[in-house]
Amino acid sequence: MKIGFFTDSYFPEIDGVTYTIKLWREELERKGHEVYVVYPDGDYEPGDREVPVKSLPNPFYAGYRIPLTRRPSTLPELDVVHCHGPAPIGVLGRYYAWKHDLPTIYTHHTPLEEYFHQNVKFESIAGLLSRLYVPVENAFLESFDVVTASTERIDRNVEHVQLPVGIDMDFFQPTAEEWYPDRTVIGYSGRLSMEKNVSEILRAAEERPEYDFVIVGEGPYRDCLERDAPENVEIRGFLPREELPAFYSSIDTFLTASTADTLGLSTLEANACGTPVAAADVPPFDHTIGSDNGERFEYGDLESMVDAIETCLATDRETRAGVERYAVEYTMDHLEQLYHNIPLSKDEAATDVESSWRFSGEERS
Repeated sequence: MKIGFFTDSYFPEIDGVTYTIKLWREELERKGHEVYVVYPDGDYEPGDREVPVKSLPNPFYAGYRIPLTRRPSTLPELDVVHCHGPAPIGVLGRYYAWKHDLPTIYTHHTPLEEYFHQNVKFESIAGLLSRLYVPVENAFLESFDVVTASTERIDRNVEHVQLPVGIDMDFFQPTAEEWYPDRTVIGYSGRLSMEKNVSEILRAAEERPEYDFVIVGEGPYRDCLERDAPENVEIRGFLPREELPAFYSSIDTFLTASTADTLGLSTLEANACGTPVAAADVPPFDHTIGSDNGERFEYGDLESMVDAIETCLATDRETRAGVERYAVEYTMDHLEQLYHNIPLSKDEAATDVESSWRFSGEERS
């Protein structure tokens, strides 16, 4: 099949959506499909089957870009359109599919309404924009044949198929390399933005000065975090992808207080490398993090967060086994099935894939 990924998040920007698209593309092409990625242009040289759309810098969110437009006639011929966001590139993909009468699928990655509070100065206006935005996205999602989301946390009034984005278990596994010998290190990797609540990690570091804390990432809150960080906190930029397994394997616990993740890929990647996770007791972590791969704490409760860290440090667990059900191979099998079933009714396609997912999960457990 010729599959079109339409996304507003792509290289050189690094985030969970970007790496998910890269991983899915590699896996689908390994299965013999052709995958085209349509994305906003920027400081990135496109490769084969990467189709840039002219864009401008985003004044509201550093690092991301605002796409302009591109004529559908300049896009490659496709068999199926798969959109990965509701912004202009996603709208372009939906229009292309309508124009050519193609099957459509949408994957929900990010609750964008939670980002308004980060970029709008007045809380009342941010709240109003959030309330106005969600019905608009609902209407957009309803126009697709099938909508998928990694967990039940989608907060949209649309039927959807639960389809985790998947982890490359061959790549993310324990390494012999030890970055922090003779040190107890609590780590984090991800965007340094408001909804990730990385400032909570600084509070934990102040409470536990005997431990070292390493925060890896970039984002609009980096300067603020560096200014407020206690001496036992190191903040460094995003690591090259190939170094992440060594980082995850070297830290003693992965800590996140994020309240805006749809799956929390970095937490599961750390688990795949043998490291337990201490996470806030909010979706999706109330489903993905449990006694087999970490501990949850009450968000905002410093004592609860520190207790979760201490329990992770004191307890041995087979964390890799706890996340095998999220291996990308299973995701790709089910995604292929969705692509082939879209010409059926939406309900039949969703039921078929969800039944298969439940069966494979029971078989693996």
